[in-house]
Amino acid sequence: MNEHKGRILGIDPGTNLMGFAILDTFQNDLKVETMGVLNLKKLDDHQEKLREIFLQTQDLIEQYRPDIMAIEAPFFGKNVQSMLKLGRAQGVVIAAAILLGLEIHEYSPKKIKLSITGNGNAAKEQVAAMLCQILKVTINQKHLDSSDALAVAVCHYNQNTGNKIGGKRYSGWASFITDNKDRLK
Repeated sequence: MNEHKGRILGIDPGTNLMGFAILDTFQNDLKVETMGVLNLKKLDDHQEKLREIFLQTQDLIEQYRPDIMAIEAPFFGKNVQSMLKLGRAQGVVIAAAILLGLEIHEYSPKKIKLSITGNGNAAKEQVAAMLCQILKVTINQKHLDSSDALAVAVCHYNQNTGNKIGGKRYSGWASFITDNKDRLK
């Protein structure tokens, strides 16, 4: 039997859409417990959005009881106002996790993409496709925020276990396909 090792909450912070994923980790396997998107577009006030992010993050932690939270770090963009709002959203998520005693790890978008696809400049769609293949999950292509959150959780697993998904590290699509011809359609 594959011994359960822990549960990771992955978060892709945002003030309009916040992706989340709960990933159960085992000795050499991963199982997606749940994933989704918190849609905040209906809220006009930025402070109300931050309040909702805080409360929903607490609810996720209380409902799923993760051991660790892995969150995507803010990236440097051209729009300073957007970057500030994203940083606030991330801070609120971290505050909720601290309040409930979670260990927190932060990963850059480039590190996350590199961990999943072997390419630090991969597109969101490439990351989602690789996660679908590796974890055998279906990802809603409408909002890739949930797959981004799942990618953060898988990145944390990869960085901290010494194991890679299925016990093997893939440097990209070519090496994955070579070793997994039976998974191709």
